[in-house]
Amino acid sequence: MDNPLVIVLLVALVAAVAVAAWLFMQKRRTEHLQEQFGPEYRRTVAESHDQRAAERELAQRAERVEHLQIRALSPREREQFENRWRSVQAQFVDDPSGATNEADELVGQVMATRGYPVGDFEQRAADVSVNHPHVVEHYRAGHALALRSARGDADTEDLRRAFVHFRALFEDLLDISADEHDVRADARRRDTHMEVRS
Repeated sequence: MDNPLVIVLLVALVAAVAVAAWLFMQKRRTEHLQEQFGPEYRRTVAESHDQRAAERELAQRAERVEHLQIRALSPREREQFENRWRSVQAQFVDDPSGATNEADELVGQVMATRGYPVGDFEQRAADVSVNHPHVVEHYRAGHALALRSARGDADTEDLRRAFVHFRALFEDLLDISADEHDVRADARRRDTHMEVRS
């Protein structure tokens, strides 16, 4: 193989195959992250304005959560949390602000019991997005409305919306089954029309 042209062609072929393999792996990685994170993938890419940086962040989240000791709730724990939720929901009529804050805290307690670290809010949202990507936006929206409430900047309708957001994540964290979900969807519709005293 003393022919320089043959050597150059072989090197070019090997480089082309390597580039094609790299592009294929990148495409597969993107598809996997899109499937795993769903709407959270789109949100992270939009916020980052850099698809590769966003994908690195999402991959790091998944790796971090993989090393956590996330577990399902026991039937007893689940029942206790459901009872507490009903109590907080009943409180909403008389004290929307207090009930919304308690709902936020209760979601955090469920997360902690399941094994999610109790760090700052952004870290909690990032961690929960790995296993609950379709409802983490509810968590962010509910939390933002709860913060507005704490500043005295939210009305009763804002608090009702925050409460509904928290419930979406709460139910997902409790691993509500598909059958139960239909029953609970009716309750959510009732929440949409929740009457509160002014």
